[in-house]
Amino acid sequence: MRLFFVLASALSVVFSFSCNSSESTDPDRVSAISAVSVTKPLVRFDVLWDNLEVDSGMIRKDQTLSHLLDNFGIGAGKVATLAANSREVYDVRKMRGGKRWWLASERDTSEVPVWLIYERNDLDYVVFSLKDTLGARLGSYAVDTTYRSVQGEITNSLYVDFDRLGVPTNLAVAMAKVYAWTIDFTHVQPGDEFEAYYFRKRVNGKEVGMPTILFCNFNHHGMDLPAYRFDQGDGPDYFDPQGGSLRKAFLKSPVEFSRISSSFNKKRFHPVLKKVKAHLGTDYAAKTGTPILSVGDGVVTKASYTNGNGKYVKIRHNNTYETQYLHMSKRLVSVGDRVKQGETIGLVGSTGLATGPHVCFRFWKDGKQVDHRKENFPPSTPVRDDEMDNFAKQVVKLESDAKDAFN
Repeated sequence: MRLFFVLASALSVVFSFSCNSSESTDPDRVSAISAVSVTKPLVRFDVLWDNLEVDSGMIRKDQTLSHLLDNFGIGAGKVATLAANSREVYDVRKMRGGKRWWLASERDTSEVPVWLIYERNDLDYVVFSLKDTLGARLGSYAVDTTYRSVQGEITNSLYVDFDRLGVPTNLAVAMAKVYAWTIDFTHVQPGDEFEAYYFRKRVNGKEVGMPTILFCNFNHHGMDLPAYRFDQGDGPDYFDPQGGSLRKAFLKSPVEFSRISSSFNKKRFHPVLKKVKAHLGTDYAAKTGTPILSVGDGVVTKASYTNGNGKYVKIRHNNTYETQYLHMSKRLVSVGDRVKQGETIGLVGSTGLATGPHVCFRFWKDGKQVDHRKENFPPSTPVRDDEMDNFAKQVVKLESDAKDAFN
């Protein structure tokens, strides 16, 4: 749809003056000049938008920058130069279908566009100059921050209960990440209580991105587990009131918001083989295609297929620990790849000897398979001694802010 923005400046100047000479000093006949009223020019994307003729639309599937600009009389040579000049700022090959664009022409001089704006996401955009100086710059929309709080009791699951309370369900994901090393959310129970104080970013009247939790507490099996967000110089993390890190050596589960369909059991009756066979892993049932996460940093040592395991991945984390993930529908890593904790390494499936979609998670300690749910792992870096005073002040502030929000 073609939109027209034409400068409509209103300049009103009202002069009241005497008919006599301007040299008169009579105080009753002094000249008076009223205030000047000027309409503020319209600026979008840090571009003067007045007097521009603007087309807008969405990038179509498989549409490239060349395809888009060719429709507006900009040839392949100019597009190639623009792409080359812009590469260090933004690689135009990353443009994706479904993203918004605006093409602006100077209405009184030419219909050939002079600006292209490409919206990368809800927050960020790229401004391409199509004039003689071909190039690009990055920009971001103005961001408002809204602070919120929630309190409640588990009746079903964290995800379902947040939805019931009208809270964004991705807050459940954010809280699960805070407690990923502390609470197995497949085993929360009715009566567990939760509270969270968090903020959301709002852009153009729309909330965007994940919620950021500042303080939260989860009462699990009658025990409070408070968490405070604090940055001691190497990025924000979550700590308990004594400054101990909530980040353990491994995630509790390789799949978010799943359920345990079969536990570690040396005398389990195998549902496919119909005989007693040790089950040296934990089965997490989830929908086909659900991301499977590496529970810790490490190196992929196997990414293969067997009739029993189906598609699987094995990771060595250090000299002590290894993990394995079976029955994948798809592997997303290869042997030799280095993976980070929480990285998606495959998708849930039912390949191999499996009666339904799940991931069989296996855990090795010193070369022996063990039940990871019974292992105690040491916490990672706590708050340093030289940051404890700052952390204490942050705890007091967050508790005060949260108390005000909850009330």
